[in-house]
Amino acid sequence: MDLPPLSQSFVLHFGEMGSRWGINRTVGQIYALLFISAQPLTADEITDKLGVSRSNVSMGLKELSSWRLVRLSHQPGDRRDFYSAPEDVWAIFKTLAEERQRREVDPTLSMLRDALLESPESLEERHAQARMREMHDLIEQLTDWFAEVRKLSPATLEKLMSLGAKATALLQFTDKMRGAAPANEEKAS
Repeated sequence: MDLPPLSQSFVLHFGEMGSRWGINRTVGQIYALLFISAQPLTADEITDKLGVSRSNVSMGLKELSSWRLVRLSHQPGDRRDFYSAPEDVWAIFKTLAEERQRREVDPTLSMLRDALLESPESLEERHAQARMREMHDLIEQLTDWFAEVRKLSPATLEKLMSLGAKATALLQFTDKMRGAAPANEEKAS
């Protein structure tokens, strides 16, 4: 790998984390390299910096493109393709969340909706369907919440995130004022 130590550490870490996130090591390393690069890179530059095969870089760039996590650009007088990562970390977060929803959450919701339309024939199936309904309702609620969050500007998102424990304390206080059990106590009963 032909990178300064700090950059190499970051790129190697993203490669290791990639496998935990469901992508291969090289894809994680390519993304990390593009994320920290000051200017767009060609596939050959990525190959040289990471010390991986050109075909791995091509496949990795294709996968990252399908996730909408790289931008393709061209420079005047140069026929090569240049790749970069989006600059705005909030936009990256939103893109990742949208892609995960499209690839993982939406198919699960579709399966659950189909299952909830079935007529259970036994007590065991009724129990299973009731559990599926709970999962469906939670995922629907999270999906609706995320749709609202996606409408927020990055500045508003930052303010929302900085509320952290203050928002939790406020919700617990309002529950206490209404006489409702706090969320963590409801599960225990």
